[in-house]
Amino acid sequence: MRDWNVIVSVYDGGFRRAFQFLQTLGTVAKSGFFNVLVMKVDDIPAFLEAVLEHGAADPDLFSRSISRIVPLTTTFVFQSPEEFETKAKEAVAPWTSVLGNQTFHIRMHRRGFAGRLSSQAEERFLDEFLLQRLEEAGTPGRIAFADPDFIIAVETLGPQAGLSLWRREDLQRYPFLKVD
Repeated sequence: MRDWNVIVSVYDGGFRRAFQFLQTLGTVAKSGFFNVLVMKVDDIPAFLEAVLEHGAADPDLFSRSISRIVPLTTTFVFQSPEEFETKAKEAVAPWTSVLGNQTFHIRMHRRGFAGRLSSQAEERFLDEFLLQRLEEAGTPGRIAFADPDFIIAVETLGPQAGLSLWRREDLQRYPFLKVD
């Protein structure tokens, strides 16, 4: 599936149950990476609420089948680290209006592009880009890893990437996000 907007990590032995549950909420497919599924959902807020409701009714789902679920609001395809950085900057730039005078950090989970794309280097690259933009706007932000106001999730599957911005309140409400 090339047009996914949700990535799901499953526990060993939990694949079948996770797949069956997720099929009730959207289109699900194998990603080509071990214990990683991708999904396409039409309404991310409704999806999050449905997962939250089901998790409350069936807590075993998240202790034995699904490790983490991360919806992504922006996705793109890239062929090189340089193209990744260009498109990732375009994706995060609009969030400067929300990140002004706030604490945040970037968390990247990379699958594929080993030796060509470094999660830590790309996190720093995007952190520095946003900090510079915020400073230029007169609304400086600050990187914080302990209880930040926001976390930007970056997920890659080979030459595909997705990004999303999560408020502290979102992360508390939806414990299955586990973007950090």
